[in-house]
Amino acid sequence: MEVILNSFLLVAATEMGDKTQLLAFVLASKFRKPWAVLAGIFVATVLNHALAASVGVWVSNYLSPEVLKWTLAAIFLGFAVWVLIPDKEDTNDKPPRYGAFLTTLIMFFLAEMGDKTQLSTIALSAQYKDFFLVTLGTTLGMMATDGAAVFLGEKLTQKISMKWVHIGASCLYVAFAIAIMIHGI
Repeated sequence: MEVILNSFLLVAATEMGDKTQLLAFVLASKFRKPWAVLAGIFVATVLNHALAASVGVWVSNYLSPEVLKWTLAAIFLGFAVWVLIPDKEDTNDKPPRYGAFLTTLIMFFLAEMGDKTQLSTIALSAQYKDFFLVTLGTTLGMMATDGAAVFLGEKLTQKISMKWVHIGASCLYVAFAIAIMIHGI
């Protein structure tokens, strides 16, 4: 349960204000089909995070525990800084070629490539050496935050300061880095 909870918390906090959360909000606004958009986000996230978790577990099998410990601590500290730099919304006003589901799936999958949440999934699966539970936790984190963007986006952005959300996410990354340095992986 710890793996799922930690994966959920880290990715959910990281996703707040991220470009893919903004994309979820834009797609939901553009298509006005929230369930189709959410389904596209779900499939894209499962595919993307399963790929990322596979890479993380693979990497953990080839690095010594000591090297992996310090590498992951450095990565999490790097993410602590990176998450403080908010993403900008990509304004693409071209009309979508495909329906809400397929457009969302493709756009979301591509937007997640090399994104903070995908790289966090790699690091988490390397830390926990658990493909399934990390993929489950990170997917649930993405669905919680992106689901909120799809269904409540406009109301949430008026009430929550993204500055404090980013600071909170940064603190979580620092806590993970410290825990790894103290307790190992």
